[in-house]
Amino acid sequence: MRGTDITRPVFKSRLGLILSVLGIAVGTGNIWRFPRIAAQNGTDDGAGAFIIAWVIALFMWSIPLIIAEYAIGRAARRGTIGAFVKLIGEKFAWMGAFIGFVATAIMFYYSVVTGWCIYYFLTTASNPLPGDVAGAMMIWDSFQGSMLPSLFHFIAIAVAGFIVINGIRAIERVNMILIPTLLLILLVSGIRAITLPGSYEGIAYLFTPDWSSLGQPTVWLEALTQNAWDTGAGWGLILTYAVYMRRNDGVVKSAFQTGIGNNMVSLWAAITIFATVFAILGAQQMTNPEILEVMKTSGPASTGLTFIWMPQLFLEIPGGRAFAIMFFLALTFAAFSSLISMIELATKLFVDMGISRRLATIIICSTGFIMGLPSAMSLEFFANQDFVWGLGLMISGSFIAYCLIKYDVMEFRTKLINVTDQDIRLNRVFDFIIKYVIPVEVVILLGWWILRSAFEFAPDSWYNPFNPYSVATCFVQWGIVMGLFLMYNRKLATLSMKGP
Repeated sequence: MRGTDITRPVFKSRLGLILSVLGIAVGTGNIWRFPRIAAQNGTDDGAGAFIIAWVIALFMWSIPLIIAEYAIGRAARRGTIGAFVKLIGEKFAWMGAFIGFVATAIMFYYSVVTGWCIYYFLTTASNPLPGDVAGAMMIWDSFQGSMLPSLFHFIAIAVAGFIVINGIRAIERVNMILIPTLLLILLVSGIRAITLPGSYEGIAYLFTPDWSSLGQPTVWLEALTQNAWDTGAGWGLILTYAVYMRRNDGVVKSAFQTGIGNNMVSLWAAITIFATVFAILGAQQMTNPEILEVMKTSGPASTGLTFIWMPQLFLEIPGGRAFAIMFFLALTFAAFSSLISMIELATKLFVDMGISRRLATIIICSTGFIMGLPSAMSLEFFANQDFVWGLGLMISGSFIAYCLIKYDVMEFRTKLINVTDQDIRLNRVFDFIIKYVIPVEVVILLGWWILRSAFEFAPDSWYNPFNPYSVATCFVQWGIVMGLFLMYNRKLATLSMKGP
């Protein structure tokens, strides 16, 4: 059966579904983003408090929302807009549209990251590894100072678009190869990292908590948004893949396997990076605070952390260049698996509107290339978009929770989740988390962040929308998008039900 929306294709196997959803979650979010966010939220004493907050967010935010997304997609068989219309009415089409846009806005700059991965794979395959940190920094800086990020951004989005054009079966086949390859290479890389002299200091730092930092709102905010970034919770990506889920595949088991499996990969990636950096810089007689400062300043928002320090790891391994080539190839695969899911989400929205898959994919990829160019050309713009739409995932998650509340959480649980004996049956704890915990998390964390930004973090610039890390820049960008979707809500609702 070909992967067309007319024949309503499904994943051929549950393994194909799980690996594809892990493809959403396991990727550069684990390897590129998680270690740098942990470094940024660590103190001189350790980053363990951030890890604690991040694990709590997994069970109090990500897994409940992943369960919800699986169930919504399987029941509605529509993208984010059509799913909201079908389950809670056409008045709420704008909510589904906002969820879809947040993931698509992330796609605009995520394809830039994918391009970085491609570049590093090709560079590593054709050149010797840099002999020291200065050499690695020079490669990173010269790359970012050229037009090459824009070129590789184009290549990334074009290749991912080609796969999406060929439907869900092509996506499944690709992920059956990409994800196991990535996991195997990460395992080998991590084992070598923890055997480096001095690596224990990095691992100890990662898991040592500075309990006072749990009183900082930014730690909880970053932990929650990173967990959403890690797992794909609240993006609408899992909802989109669940459209192609078989009816008898359990959503609860799938959600726990996705969430816990993904976070284990993130921790392993962080152990690898921290062990490497502390081992190498510790050998240069740097103190822990000095090492941490280097990790925090490896490019704006530490964007260069993985790309600068991983080559240093492989330099310490016999046959390290071969390992480096495999690593950056696997990282490229992981980036592609996530990028594919983002393009599929946006494409599915257009297919729901009656547009052919081929034309929809071309429209999305062309738009994605143009909208991603500012991030490809400016790391400051890139960091702003990562900040704004990373936080936007909290809004998306709250909208998914609202969908269940509006539908009636207990009825949703009994009719759309607890429908097969092959799955774990949920009880009222799930209802409580969706109805109370997630809304409270959103209100407290966003409210806390806004107040402290206004009175403590940036009292002179929180109201300036041109400050890349201000409250105003988030509210203005979110407000423009929400305003447009509210204005065209009825049109969106009608269009989203036109397709097969």
